Amino acid sequence: MAETTLAPTTARAGGIRRRTEAARAAGARSVLLHVVIVVGALAMFFPFYWTVVTSLTPGSGLSSTPSLIPADASLEAYQRLFADLPFARVVGNSLLLATVTTLAQLVTSATAAYAFSRLPFRGRTVVFGIYLATMMIPLQVLVVPLFAELRAWGLVDTYLGALLPTLAAAFGVFLLRQAMNQVPFELDEAAALDGAGHFRIFWTVILPNIRPALATLAVFAFMGSWNSFLWPLVVLRSPELQTLPVALAGLQGQYTTQWDIVMAGSVVSILPMLAVYLFAQKYVIQGVANTGLK
Repeated sequence: MAETTLAPTTARAGGIRRRTEAARAAGARSVLLHVVIVVGALAMFFPFYWTVVTSLTPGSGLSSTPSLIPADASLEAYQRLFADLPFARVVGNSLLLATVTTLAQLVTSATAAYAFSRLPFRGRTVVFGIYLATMMIPLQVLVVPLFAELRAWGLVDTYLGALLPTLAAAFGVFLLRQAMNQVPFELDEAAALDGAGHFRIFWTVILPNIRPALATLAVFAFMGSWNSFLWPLVVLRSPELQTLPVALAGLQGQYTTQWDIVMAGSVVSILPMLAVYLFAQKYVIQGVANTGLK
């Protein structure tokens, strides 16, 4: 009788011990994972922090060990950046081009994606495949023919000339088409029974259900235009039309030893992208929460 009572007690003790060991192992793995994430985050954040510190340290350079805390913090580099150079105009040029490019790509990509996703026509798959194939053509191959074409139209050294090649993007069409394919066709049929046409279905059914994809495309389009260097360098000749990446490259060549000014320009170039990311992140979460998909 004693042996019968002892056996379940021993089994329960063994089970508790195994669960305790498993919990300890899971806790150790969780701690290790968090340590790796924190170390990785600090390693990625350090260059940005060093950029800010260098911009706040007058006369700082890159040849010495970086100082984690600026000795004599000053905004002199930012003041000189906007006082001695037309940097406000440069930032305005980049904001204008990036904003127009983002809005244009959202419109053209969404409408083209709706056609490829919802409108059946002969050769749709072939046309979409050919359209996607253009993503494999690098910009460097297209620079010369694009420049010759814009020169023939008299659009070199104009905002319109810088914008035309960026108003549509195959990646945006692909991204939004994939998102639209996830929207149930039953929603279209229900709207059609209520008398909705293609425009109403597109505006009231499709777009609200692909907000995360729209926000993602907006971030990619804005970042792509904001960081674009080669095409603005080729097509925009006047200093008053320069964009931020081109101006930063010229700043490094002109102020080879004044790295505080160069880093101040880099900080200014980061802030709009950070703002766009934070703005889009909120709407991505909202779009996922409000979507009708399961």
